[in-house]
Amino acid sequence: MPFKVNPTMVERVRTLWNDTRIKKGHVPVRLLDPTINSPEVKNLLQTFDSLIVGQTEAKQVLANAVEAYQSGFADPNRPAGNVLFLGGTGTGKTATVEALAEGLFGNRRAMIKIDCAEYQHGHEISKLVGSPPGYLGHRETHPLLTQEALEEFHTKKLELSILLFDEIEKSSDTLWNLLLGILDKASLTLGDNRRIDFRKVIIVMTSNLGSAQMEKLATGGIGFSAPEVQSAILDSQLDTIAKDAAKRKFSPEFFNRLNNVTVFHSLTEDMVKSILDIEIKQLWERFVLNSKIPFFFHVRKSARAVILKEGFDRVYGARYLKRALEKRIVTPLSRLVASGQIHNNASIVIDTAPNGDFQFYIEENNV
Repeated sequence: MPFKVNPTMVERVRTLWNDTRIKKGHVPVRLLDPTINSPEVKNLLQTFDSLIVGQTEAKQVLANAVEAYQSGFADPNRPAGNVLFLGGTGTGKTATVEALAEGLFGNRRAMIKIDCAEYQHGHEISKLVGSPPGYLGHRETHPLLTQEALEEFHTKKLELSILLFDEIEKSSDTLWNLLLGILDKASLTLGDNRRIDFRKVIIVMTSNLGSAQMEKLATGGIGFSAPEVQSAILDSQLDTIAKDAAKRKFSPEFFNRLNNVTVFHSLTEDMVKSILDIEIKQLWERFVLNSKIPFFFHVRKSARAVILKEGFDRVYGARYLKRALEKRIVTPLSRLVASGQIHNNASIVIDTAPNGDFQFYIEENNV
């Protein structure tokens, strides 16, 4: 539905503007601060900071899209926002979108996530939009993108949806062409001729384009300058590599419809240490809240160092961190609970033995 302009309101704004120009310099002025966020976006940014380490630009881009939509300043004929996240694997692109859902709806799964690796062939697009009448499978193939699915997580306070196209470079050209219409006019026609409205949707696309070159650059080093200078130069070079790769892959029509292209920077060891703290805290909450036998645990510094060594790689970022946590903490604790060695509200300490193996024990005052 096109946006209708109230002629009376337009005339009033024009009059006020003329009056302001005439009286300029003769009326008291109150300086405004455009850097102050709304309370909702402040909470969203706090959620981002508690779940995502670094990547300030990406977090701010999503916060700006939410604030523009809430203020009514988003383009009424296009999606509420769209952004392409570029960067190497394990830098947090998908996790940032999950944090957006957590911050807005209290549920990191409150989105539609499309794994673009499942749409490498043109005919597979029917899984998204359904088959037209008369085609084989018309009745059996239910479209994934429906108005009901988009509005599933709407609330009275916030009618906004999140649509994630993960690793979009792996999909066929058919999906990119489909997105052209969505990004331009915020609408999509399904196989049964139903029209879907995307004006209340933030669309996020992630891609690992240029990752091979970025890996080579990250492992090859950039000289003998100071670490902070090296980091700034590296991030600048990674930005150029990622954006050039995206421009080569996508058509100009597609690239020009994007509101923002953001490159995720490579993670430093200190950043991964902070990510490990977040992951351990989430594990702690999981065991306390969901375990049949609630208990607490503390991971000593020596054990954290081993997990960090196994879970961090300059090429793959924090990709292996969850795997290291699963191996070193989750599986052993699961066995201890299943074998009856942990009682209710026990306090478990996780440490390393002299030979490097992990050891688990209950603090004496909790035995």
